[in-house]
Amino acid sequence: MTEENQTLAQRREKAESLADLGVNLYSNGFKPANAIKALIPKGEGLEPQQKEEGEPLYSVAGRIMAMRKFGKAAFCTVTDKTGQIQIYIKKDILGDALFEQFMKWDIGDIVGVEGSLFKTKVGELSIQARSIVMVSKSLRPLPDKWHGLSDVETRYRQRYVDLIVSPKTRVTFQKRVEIIRLVREYLNNQGFMEVETPMMQPIPGGATAKPFQTFHNALNMELYLRIAPELYLKRLLVGGFERVFEINRNFRNEGLSTRHNPEFTMLEFYQAYATYEDLIQLTEDMISSICQKVNGSMQITYQGTEVDLSPPWTTLTMDEALIQVGGVEASVLDNPEKIFALAKEKGIKLDDQAGPGKAKTELFELLVEEKLINPTFITAYPTEVSPLARRNEKNPEVTDRFELFITGRELANAFSELNDPIDQLHRFEKQIADRGDDDEIHPELDRDYVRALEYGMPSAAGEGIGIDRLVMLLTDAPSIRDVILFPHLKPEVRRQHIDEE
Repeated sequence: MTEENQTLAQRREKAESLADLGVNLYSNGFKPANAIKALIPKGEGLEPQQKEEGEPLYSVAGRIMAMRKFGKAAFCTVTDKTGQIQIYIKKDILGDALFEQFMKWDIGDIVGVEGSLFKTKVGELSIQARSIVMVSKSLRPLPDKWHGLSDVETRYRQRYVDLIVSPKTRVTFQKRVEIIRLVREYLNNQGFMEVETPMMQPIPGGATAKPFQTFHNALNMELYLRIAPELYLKRLLVGGFERVFEINRNFRNEGLSTRHNPEFTMLEFYQAYATYEDLIQLTEDMISSICQKVNGSMQITYQGTEVDLSPPWTTLTMDEALIQVGGVEASVLDNPEKIFALAKEKGIKLDDQAGPGKAKTELFELLVEEKLINPTFITAYPTEVSPLARRNEKNPEVTDRFELFITGRELANAFSELNDPIDQLHRFEKQIADRGDDDEIHPELDRDYVRALEYGMPSAAGEGIGIDRLVMLLTDAPSIRDVILFPHLKPEVRRQHIDEE
């Protein structure tokens, strides 16, 4: 029997012995009246060895994180979602039977405690237990408190344990909740309405990615988990909802990395009678103000690199970025043959149908992206790589679009929306023709969306922001898996259960 299975066996034996003594290992009646954090101010004025005047009773519940047992007394540290406090267990107060039961309890058990506040000789605020009850017996030991859950994959796979033993992990996900709340609050204050659009779609649209496919038996039709909500949100603009947003899951049947998870959270929002330039201002204000509220400053450190989110942020066209950051000669960008030659020289492989706009975009990704540390808006994306964006009226070879980069990563994508149904139809058709017989993407023309545009969509601008990447940035998380509670992983190698030993 392995050491781990031996420990599990010992815990089960201990649980059985407690059950034999009449202990309800999973009781359901204890209701804590107090949060631990709320008790801390009540003890601030107490001196060492002093009890709170009148000795009012408080009740808390939480997990035992540490224990020190003596002959007729014991100390344990109990943690709830708000904080931790020391519990003092004394035999002559609890009584012989309950005290003997408690001495068989373990670190990891969830307990309910009722008692009064006092400070120990060393000045530590504690609860002197008048009664204590088992709420839930822990049959598995927690990781060593000094080393925590050191294996990264185990942290992701057993997030429930990671949350128990790692305060940093808890703070990360508390911040995630706060960031999403602040995004909603900001957009609500700007007059946007939160909506919900289909997760299962008959045609995967709004982005180019391999979808997850399923089948609806009653309708006898194939459906796809959405890769983006864009085309449905813009249908709402047609219907007269002039400012809409959605925060929800997208699904893309592609690889995993520190930046990609097959299931991820996106914010998409659309504003009628606005341009991409309006969204530059909105995005800058929203993200910088959220950073200030979450971290108390607009100057942050991401993986050892200083980042300043204070407005105003830099704005460069793609050509300007290639010249100023990527070191490309300006004369190259005006000559398609030179662009292709440079792409080939840099080892970029392009499809036969790729034009100079695609080559330029690939060069940007290779030579510029990772160098954009402080917030930078890149504008004037080639029309060739922007099938849903409005052409620039002065230069139809580029679109009124931007992408936002921070710490070398794309965080947001926005553009003035294309609302000409004829132009949109032609671009859809070209996009499908360029894909050819692509077994991965399954391109299909969304004729209902074109029909919606034929009813008239107001001029508008729209944007998508990766919530997971935003949380990574504001919590200094190196991997997207650090900000998703239950990221996708390869199946674990199953170990034999203890009862099979």
